[in-house]
This record gives sequence, structure tokens and C-alpha cells, in this order.
Amino acid sequence: MDWSHLAGVNASLNFTSAVFLGGGYWAIRNKRIAVHRACMIAAFAVSVLFLICYVIYHVQVGSVHYTGQGWLRPVYFSILISHVTLAFTVPVLATMALFRGLRADFVRHRAIAVWAWPIWMYVSVTGVIVYLMLYGLP
Repeated sequence: MDWSHLAGVNASLNFTSAVFLGGGYWAIRNKRIAVHRACMIAAFAVSVLFLICYVIYHVQVGSVHYTGQGWLRPVYFSILISHVTLAFTVPVLATMALFRGLRADFVRHRAIAVWAWPIWMYVSVTGVIVYLMLYGLP
């Protein structure tokens, strides 16, 4: 079975997560609590689906090496290193933020969300950038 299509699926899931994260941020800033909750639950669900697809992809396909040269090479690796490093924190931070919010522990929710949201957004956006730099535009 050809699993290579999952790279594009993963980038699409990262993009979708970023859209929901942006919507959730907009909603909470505009005091649209129900919209915020729906967006953040959707972002979490999409991110879980991403993680499942990501693991399947890398178990089946392995690593894909960046072949770009010149000034883009250090840019790519800088983005990749920060992306991967921060990506390890997202499952923990996002889970903590989600459960604190769902339990209406809003003081502790906000305390973690101010860290979780920008890291999660950065990881989602840079995931798309890494994909585009690795595979180019479709």
C-alpha cells in the first residue's frame, strides 16, 4: 500500500488545526465562549487525528530527507528543529488547557492557554511550512 499521500493529509490537518486555533482565539477575544469551546475542541480533535496519521506515515514511509541547497537549507532546518522541539510539548499543553477549560477551571485554563496556544499555533503553521519546503506546492 502506498502511504505517501499521508504527508499531504498531515499538512492539511496541520492547516485545519491552525484555522480552528485562529477561530478559537478570535472567539475568546470577542467573548464568544461557545464558539471558542467548539473551535478548541475541533482543533484538539484534528490534532489527535494528525498525530495518528503522522505516526502511521513515519512507520510506513520513514524519514524524508530535505534536498534543497543554498540559503534555504539552514532556514529549513531552523524551522524544522524549532517545530519538532515545540511539537513535543503540544500534546501535554493542549490536553491540560482543554481539560481545565472543560472543567470550568478558567484561572488555571488561562494560565496554561497563554503558553499552549502560541506554541500549538506555531507548530501547526510550521508543520505546513515544513511540508511545503519538503514537497513543494501540489
